[in-house]
Amino acid sequence: MSSSPKQIVADFYNSDFFNQSENVEKYLHPEMELFWNARTGFLHQNREEVLATTIEAGKSFDSVRAHITHLLEEGDTVTIRMTYFVSTIEAPNEEFPVAHFFAIWEVKDGKLYKGYQMSQPPEEEGDALTSWM
Repeated sequence: MSSSPKQIVADFYNSDFFNQSENVEKYLHPEMELFWNARTGFLHQNREEVLATTIEAGKSFDSVRAHITHLLEEGDTVTIRMTYFVSTIEAPNEEFPVAHFFAIWEVKDGKLYKGYQMSQPPEEEGDALTSWM
């Protein structure tokens, strides 16, 4: 039984792909493209570049946890809104929000194929963080 596009996207973001790079290959289509608008500017990445980014980030994170607030599916397109919480190697018993994400993914052949993502650093004050919970 195959998973729905919504379940595939949720499983990818909930997987520990930062520390288990095999999950990048498991969930990302070989021809995958990510169009990412971040605080630092625009990135256009393929699967190999996403893998390199996650391996580098994983060196700093002891654990990564996704808190998904919205997950919507229409056909093969899925929208996700979430916050990543991390613990670092230096403070493995403390978890803090590292970034908010909003992404739209096209799923093809059971894998994430085209992604349009925006991210920003978390605001940890009042309604700003509460709105992501």
